[in-house]
Amino acid sequence: MSVKSLIINPGSTSTKIGVFEDENLLFEETLRHSTEEISQFANIVDQKDFRKKIITDLLAEKNFDIKSLNVVVGRGGMLKPISGGTYPVTDSLLEDLKVGVQGQHASNLGGILAREIADSIGVPSYIVDPVVVDELMPIARYSGVPELPRISVFHALNQKAVAKRYAKEVGKRYDELRLIVVHMGGGVSVGAHLNGKVIDVFNALDGDGAFSPERAGAVPSGALIKMCFSGKYTEKEVYSKVVGKGGFNAYLGTNDMREVTKRANEGDEKAAEVKKAFLLQVAKDIGSMACVLNGKVDRIIVTGGIAYGEDVVAALREYAEWIAPFTVYPGEDELLALAQGALRVLNGEEKAMEY
Repeated sequence: MSVKSLIINPGSTSTKIGVFEDENLLFEETLRHSTEEISQFANIVDQKDFRKKIITDLLAEKNFDIKSLNVVVGRGGMLKPISGGTYPVTDSLLEDLKVGVQGQHASNLGGILAREIADSIGVPSYIVDPVVVDELMPIARYSGVPELPRISVFHALNQKAVAKRYAKEVGKRYDELRLIVVHMGGGVSVGAHLNGKVIDVFNALDGDGAFSPERAGAVPSGALIKMCFSGKYTEKEVYSKVVGKGGFNAYLGTNDMREVTKRANEGDEKAAEVKKAFLLQVAKDIGSMACVLNGKVDRIIVTGGIAYGEDVVAALREYAEWIAPFTVYPGEDELLALAQGALRVLNGEEKAMEY
């Protein structure tokens, strides 16, 4: 019997939804929210009814019978650190999404909306591989400063989805492969996958690793400390230099790799140099994760929006294909990844996780 699923992926100014029958997309929609609409709510959880009405109104407009759904899946939010997998939206998980135990983020609404809509029609609700997935081995947490441990914040949903996709394509289990997964989008995360766990990964938000279109990645800590205490910047201004206005934005005033490539091809020497520096840093991250896996790597998987650039992938191959062969899955199909997570549980391929 086929499984119909409603997938909900909330962002700060939009809500993406998709309806699937098994892995086949029936329709998807990106519902945009103006700044004026969002600003009327004091916090994230207060947006729930507003976003729910928009979703249910759209389904009604499309004459889709919501009662035909078998499951509702939401993007996971800022929960406590958990292992990867598919989690039922239990009362305790729901409460932590509402509180935002690791912060307020629009993705917290994914599980909240999934649970409420699912409960109204008597079907299960899940979240899949949220950004707080933390499977780091203990020694990967050491930073050199006890008060500042390395943490796991990365593109868990897409990294896990492409790793499992590759395993399925080669007829092996994900938990028996040794993989390096490289996600390149607005942020960059490079992870070492061993025995079905991401045992080490570069913090894709505000910690370490390569710079990206919008983020600074690792920066010289001494110089950063001096900047913080220079009196020239507020805490918010310094943080924005690291997250949001860092990387390509800081050097070139754009966060679009296509624009960077165009400028480089037209003779812009600065753009060409920044692009080369970015590729070198990503390659160095791949090399680091190869060491984590003792040099025994079955595959390097490259994914994310920047992976559409054939020249980018070619450069990374030149740097790192001596480590292992490459497989490229450009883009990130988060709606499908969420649907697949629920299907694996409903079809008995995986056990649902306990929060």
